[in-house]
Parts: sequence; C-alpha cells; structure tokens
Amino acid sequence: QVQLVESGGGTVQAGGSLRLSCVASGNIFRINAMGWYRQPPGKQRELVATITSGSSTNYADSVAGRFTISRDGAKNTVYLQMNSLKPEDTAVYYCNSRVVISSRVDERGYWGRGTQVTVSS
Repeated sequence: QVQLVESGGGTVQAGGSLRLSCVASGNIFRINAMGWYRQPPGKQRELVATITSGSSTNYADSVAGRFTISRDGAKNTVYLQMNSLKPEDTAVYYCNSRVVISSRVDERGYWGRGTQVTVSS
C-alpha cells in the first residue's frame, strides 16, 4: 500500500558529504513524522534524525551539527544531508514514515529497504 524508496548512498572518504533521499508513494492520505535510522555493522538499528509535519527536527547526539534532515511535503520526500562524515557513520540507512492512509484509521509506520553508506578513513 505504501512504499518508501531510499537513494543517495555510496562510498565516501572521511570528511566528505552525501545526501540521502527517500520518496514515499502509494495509498497516502497524510504523512506525519518522517525520519532516518541507521544500522551499523553488527549493531542494532538506531535513530539518526526525525522531522515532524510542522518541520520540527530531532537529532541523535552523534550527528547533531553535521547532518540536516528536511522534507518536501508536496513530493512526499525526506532528505538527509550528511556532512563531515566519519568512518563510524558507516551503516545501512533506513527511511521511516508515519503514514495515514485514510481519515478513518490511525497512522502506521513504514520502512524503506535501506541504502548503504560507507565512509573510508
């Protein structure tokens, strides 16, 4: 019913930048919060950043000041601008969206399949 597709991952040297995008499509009535999570090798998935429908943002301490989350409501898209990348930022990055598919049902969270970000030292 709802699909999230991430793009923009890749390999970059430490200190470099990448911009991730995530587009939501399908049976969408409204999108509330959107966010990015990541799963480093051998570790659990963790929050990176979230943004509400009113554009209030929240960041993990490890990325605050280096990463910027933004969204385009008209395009159902959320972005993650990642600057000053470090090797410890290496992970699979996942997009999450809280989507309402009808005025009669509550929101539900949807996940993308992830995009790999590798930062070499």
